[in-house]
Amino acid sequence: LYNKNIYPPYAGGGGFIMDGALAKRLHKTSETLELYPIDDVFLGMCLEVLKVSPVGHEGFKTFGIVKNKNSKMNKEPCFYRSMLVVHKLLPPELLQMWNLV
Repeated sequence: LYNKNIYPPYAGGGGFIMDGALAKRLHKTSETLELYPIDDVFLGMCLEVLKVSPVGHEGFKTFGIVKNKNSKMNKEPCFYRSMLVVHKLLPPELLQMWNLV
């Protein structure tokens, strides 16, 4: 389905931050491209057309977080303070995280 050897840089799912002006430009650009079935990659395709490169941020844990399940640190709000998006947490872990923060 994709006519290049590698995907363009893209923001790995779950969340991203952008300003309103870019969102409007992305909307217009998305209407000019054939829809691609992987939403993250489609966003990257749109960004490529706009010549905008996504920038990584340490607060986005799209592959989950490495933690010792028995560590007291997991119950400390500061452990989660700098995180913006975290994947692979079970619902009880999400509730615990939000209650701590």
